[in-house]
Amino acid sequence: MDVRETITSLTDVALSVTKHLLQTEGKDSNLVFSPLSIHVVLSLIAAGSKGPTLDQLLSFLKSKSTDHLNSFASELVAVVFADGSSGGGPRLSFANGAWVEKSLPLKPSFKQVVDASYKAAISQVDFQTKAAEVTREVNSWAEKETSGLIKEVLPPGSVDSTTRLIFANALYFKGAWSEQFDASKTKDYDFHLLNGSVKVPFMTSKKKQLVSAYDGFKVLGLPYKQGEDKRRFSMYFFLPDANDGLPHLVDKIGSGPGFLERHIPYQQVKVGDFRIPRFKISFGFEASNTLKSLGLVLPFSGEGGLTEMVESPVGQNLYISSIFQKSFIEVNEEGTEAAAASAGVISLRSLVVSNEIDFVADHPFLFLIREDMTGTVLFSGHVVNPLLAG
Repeated sequence: MDVRETITSLTDVALSVTKHLLQTEGKDSNLVFSPLSIHVVLSLIAAGSKGPTLDQLLSFLKSKSTDHLNSFASELVAVVFADGSSGGGPRLSFANGAWVEKSLPLKPSFKQVVDASYKAAISQVDFQTKAAEVTREVNSWAEKETSGLIKEVLPPGSVDSTTRLIFANALYFKGAWSEQFDASKTKDYDFHLLNGSVKVPFMTSKKKQLVSAYDGFKVLGLPYKQGEDKRRFSMYFFLPDANDGLPHLVDKIGSGPGFLERHIPYQQVKVGDFRIPRFKISFGFEASNTLKSLGLVLPFSGEGGLTEMVESPVGQNLYISSIFQKSFIEVNEEGTEAAAASAGVISLRSLVVSNEIDFVADHPFLFLIREDMTGTVLFSGHVVNPLLAG
């Protein structure tokens, strides 16, 4: 399996979801989410599907087969998400969980995939009489797996006596910048909103930066401290030239395959005026509507298709009622802490324009965190006002 090729497809799916989210749910608010976390939950659901439902899931995830998705999931956990903190790199954790109605035995073939490829801890639970307790159990699992950052991935009332399975994924990342910012140089400046402006703390540095200028926007790459392994994690800031240019930039990013790969800065250049705001975002959403509007309809329809999960005629009637995700990110002088939990209920170098580039993120911008060796995008989002927490 070509992991690189699979990740290119994953990134294209991630950017189309990002584009839709930024244009709907997060139009007027700061937003962060993990496309990867949703991808894993959908892959797990695909492993228990067949017929047109499976075909639609594979088409949406741009994948050839469930085998392909499953081996990618296990490789991803081994390669990208191994914790690097003991070797001086970022602290990472990635966990999958499955909660199954105790009266429904899982099919051995599906249980094998859940165990082996997704390393998901399986819990037998009583949805029929203890739905509220199960909700609390899933939420406390997500809180533990994200170091306390995600407290309630499942909102009250999202699980009831009709629920039969819950699949959840939790992701945590904490990385220090390879070149930390000097907090004593952080000062308040204006951040331009779409109407008016606010004073926010901006971090700055005189060191060379990975910056490229393109037609209508600039991209900054801030690498995290690398550990002893080969992985390299970075945060990228996509800054439109125009103060109100974010919608147009989002449109551009989600418009075709391979956009990201063509717009990653590789060259350190001298920067003139260089400022990035500190920010902290907490964001939750129900992903089903987003996925349906992007064409993934059948798994949510109740018309069968999720028949490969359980040993029971009930399997004919299973459908996904909802997929929830909650994410958190904090960016400051030392680095970044980010987490996400999802629960499914059911290179071209740019032309450097001059020797010195300004990069002043004082108006709405897009960001993402990725592992550069494989190209895996862990988180993406945008900032419209650094003073808002959500």
